Amino acid sequence: MLKAKILFVGPCESGKTVLANFLTESSDIAEYNPTQGVRFEACWPALMKDAQGVVIVFNADVPSHLQEIEMWHSCFVQQQPLQDSQCLLIAHHKPGSAAQKGSLPLAPSLSKLKLVHSNLEEDPEGIRAEFIKYLKTIISSVSENRDREELSIIT
Repeated sequence: MLKAKILFVGPCESGKTVLANFLTESSDIAEYNPTQGVRFEACWPALMKDAQGVVIVFNADVPSHLQEIEMWHSCFVQQQPLQDSQCLLIAHHKPGSAAQKGSLPLAPSLSKLKLVHSNLEEDPEGIRAEFIKYLKTIISSVSENRDREELSIIT
């Protein structure tokens, strides 16, 4: 069985935990409780070790999040041995959000990334389907890397 380490990162109160719990079919969270483990940059190298994918979650209703996600991409994707295909951007729309689902003014470094909008009230299965597609890409990459490593050992 293949395992993949995928990090959910992004600005505070963007919906990372809610999305991760939904996608893994864990319990719902009724109220907001900050996830303390990722608040300290000193922990990031340990978190990034052996990661095969990064999901950057942000709240499209918060203008500052568009600038913050550049930093998350730089730290967790560009400074690691990860390709853009191993990164997924999720513009999470919280309940009652008035944000439009469409193109967002992303920085040039982010415009190459796959961007999906999520709204767990309106289209929960849409985000699940997009994440499964992303997960298949990651698993394929992990499988190819494992096969390459095994072949190098044999030869």
